[in-house]
Amino acid sequence: MALKAVIVGATGLVGRELVRVLLNTKQYEKVTVIARRRLSIVHPRLEQQLIQFDQIHECPEDWFKDADVFCALGTTIKTAGSKEQFEKVDYHYVIETAKLAKLYNSCKFIVVTAMSADEQSKIFYNRVKGKIEVELQQLQLPQLIIVRPSLILGDRNEFRFGESIAAKLMTWLPFLFKGKMRKYKPIQAKDIAIGMFKLAKLCKDPLIIVLSDEIEVWSKKKLSK
Repeated sequence: MALKAVIVGATGLVGRELVRVLLNTKQYEKVTVIARRRLSIVHPRLEQQLIQFDQIHECPEDWFKDADVFCALGTTIKTAGSKEQFEKVDYHYVIETAKLAKLYNSCKFIVVTAMSADEQSKIFYNRVKGKIEVELQQLQLPQLIIVRPSLILGDRNEFRFGESIAAKLMTWLPFLFKGKMRKYKPIQAKDIAIGMFKLAKLCKDPLIIVLSDEIEVWSKKKLSK
């Protein structure tokens, strides 16, 4: 079982929660964050490596070797400025990270995509997420864990109208997310992070794709002592 964890995309909503979760669990002797800017967190088990992601292929072997790699890279077209820049972050950087995990013998690769990921989708965002999943599976990583959250809720640095509406719907109309619609229920970033951690520690399947409602189930599983 890996004693090292690597988090790529630690400054985003899910990534920040992953840092907190992995440092609080004490399951990893070292948590390495690979990011463009430094986090304000100081912790004896936290190691921060600042890079430009265009040079991610230059990361050394010891960052990845024998580690569980958590990838929460992601942006929006609005934030990125164009579809091309969005694809660069959400697709190319993710694939390059996975290739390093494969090359340097990481134990597993745990990645966030999207509920509607589909490489055949007519929607650009969903198509990019689907393309990521297909290519990751082709890499034949030792273990690949893909989590597909629905709308992600949490303390963002920016206001997103859709998330505000979704949060209200959960409060006012909870019956909308029952039965087959349960997988579309918005999910808290903290629950995604906990679910990813529990999957890394408990799941033995070489490949698993976990839908949003299942992420929440995994987040509640107990670790063996």
